[in-house]
Amino acid sequence: MIFTSHSRNITLFALLLLGACTGESTTEQSSGIAEDSMSNPGDAVLVSGIEVQNFDTSIGPGDDFYRYVNGVWLDTTVLPADKSNFGSFTHLADEAEASLRIIIEEAAEQNAQEGTDAQKVGDFFASFMDTDTIESLGAEPLQSTLAEIDAIGSRNELLVKMVELNHIGVQMPLGVYVNNDAMQSDQYISYLSQDGLGLPDRDWYLTEDDESHALARAAYREFIGTVLELAGYERAAQAADSVLAIEFLIAQAHWDRVKNRQRELTYNKMSLDDLNGLTADIDWGDFITAIGITETSYVVRQPSFIEDFNGIWNDISLAQWKDYTSFKFVDSLASYLNDDFVQANFEFYDRTLSGLEEMRPRWKRGVDRVDGSLGEVVGNLYVEKHFQEQAKVRMDDLIENLREAFRVGINDLEWMTPPTKAQAQEKLAKFTTKIGYPEEWKDYSALTVDASDLIGNVLRSRRVEHNRELAKLGGPINRGEWFMTPHTVNAYYNPPMNEIVFPAAILQPPFFNVDADGAVNYGAIGAVIGHEFSHGFDDQGRKSDGDGNLRDWWTEEDAQAFTSRADNLVAQYNQFEVLPEKFLNGAFTLGENIGDLSGLAVAYQAYHMSLNGESAPVIDGLTGDQRFFMGWAQIWRRLYRDENLEMRITSDPHSHSEARSNGVVRNFDAWYSAFNIEPGDAMYLPPEERVKIW
Repeated sequence: MIFTSHSRNITLFALLLLGACTGESTTEQSSGIAEDSMSNPGDAVLVSGIEVQNFDTSIGPGDDFYRYVNGVWLDTTVLPADKSNFGSFTHLADEAEASLRIIIEEAAEQNAQEGTDAQKVGDFFASFMDTDTIESLGAEPLQSTLAEIDAIGSRNELLVKMVELNHIGVQMPLGVYVNNDAMQSDQYISYLSQDGLGLPDRDWYLTEDDESHALARAAYREFIGTVLELAGYERAAQAADSVLAIEFLIAQAHWDRVKNRQRELTYNKMSLDDLNGLTADIDWGDFITAIGITETSYVVRQPSFIEDFNGIWNDISLAQWKDYTSFKFVDSLASYLNDDFVQANFEFYDRTLSGLEEMRPRWKRGVDRVDGSLGEVVGNLYVEKHFQEQAKVRMDDLIENLREAFRVGINDLEWMTPPTKAQAQEKLAKFTTKIGYPEEWKDYSALTVDASDLIGNVLRSRRVEHNRELAKLGGPINRGEWFMTPHTVNAYYNPPMNEIVFPAAILQPPFFNVDADGAVNYGAIGAVIGHEFSHGFDDQGRKSDGDGNLRDWWTEEDAQAFTSRADNLVAQYNQFEVLPEKFLNGAFTLGENIGDLSGLAVAYQAYHMSLNGESAPVIDGLTGDQRFFMGWAQIWRRLYRDENLEMRITSDPHSHSEARSNGVVRNFDAWYSAFNIEPGDAMYLPPEERVKIW
């Protein structure tokens, strides 16, 4: 994916950035590139697509290419007070959000018939905007569940209650979700995965010498106590200590982010007996039954976490575990309760962790909630109003051009032997693509929405989605399912389905400009497409075959050659200082960095193949190659708050924008030629140190 997301499947998807038409090719096809309207515009007069007004010419392109292309924008753009970061993706997301507001408010004004999609959209939004009712209720919506937790008399009873709460979106130490079986991708299976932390990552608990992490822990303890006190919890201050102590132990047991990326390590298929064998004192039978799983096998992603959890479960008192469970329940609903809860939620999650100066307007938060609960309903309306089918046709052409360029690139690899090349070509040919929007929309008929019951709407929505996921078990794979809405400004690669997906909202400038010459489009949306293709061949994607199954299809010699190149890329990105004395983790961001590097490489090859041997025109004094690389750099312009960067270092597998721009181009010989980069320039790398993987 281009950017980050906090969906339940985040560990199983390669996302493009921040942030369905199927075409197949074979290794026997010709090496021609399909004509498309962006590289073959007929008599149209095309613009460069490069926003030259953003150039900072006081900086040489070889010293800081990112600032050279974006410097004026970076210096003159004001980061909105209600955002932790702002850039090209965010700008388009804001436009999509404004469009959704109109769609949702129109639905709210329709007085639609009960049970219709319009009624559900309108009444859900109305319930969020009904602050009078929300304020009058206060903490009342929490009380019955808190009383149920308080009355629990045994650990096993509490474990079952935790599972039941997890069904309605309450975080617990062990999360459960459904996805394709990584070893048998034509079947669904349940995954059990470590969870349970309120801070961004285990390191925020364990790095005692890090001042910003220590301040966050202190703010977190205060937040826990505040919301529990608002909920009328009798032992609020004591409970805050209990929650933080439990999460510290959970953090110690968590696998770190680098280990957690390893697909072969996180695939451990087990029976109930196997699961019980990991813990001497916990019988998981009631846990599995409470989830609603009838299958006899599950994938345990971190077995040692389950083993360690046994000790944590026993060492912590039942009363403390009830404190933890009560807080997680309150925390899951705090942003939907009265203003005191909402303000406390903002102060910790948005101000302390993300650096926001102001809370987002209520209408924006309401749009987000409707989108989160009825995403494909509003997505369908968004497509009807804002998506041009012509863009889908052009994307089909571009995708096949990139596929062909990737095919040629694989054949030309000097470090890969023929047996592995043949396997790579087979996987490439089996990639499927989805563009714009789903061909079949999700059914929300099971969801009941009441205009006067926001908390009920939220909980019912979460349960409907839980049941939707659970219903997959034992059924056929839904290959038409999307994991992003059409109005999402992003893209993703889904490994078990070996598919790349491009929602409608990303198909606009600066990513996709129908009025621009081909160079900028190949450098922008072309590189995005290449990024997603490359995720199928990054350090983790290469471990699955063309059918989406976890399988080693590499010769030992080629695997070593790949790893050597990947290690060099890790070393390069380890050198990026994000904040004073805080650097990128090149091993953690490796998959996305390979996606960027190889995606731009295949886009560059596709661009030159599209010229059919002719010279690229010079537009606005810029050559084709210059516009190509500038097109790449300008999509990454982004402002960050320091607090947001702090979170990204430990929890986001994507490098920050400066590294995504500069870290990639310095590995391209063509970039050096295009901008006359020479030894002595700050970004210069000797040819022998430049990394090329795909």
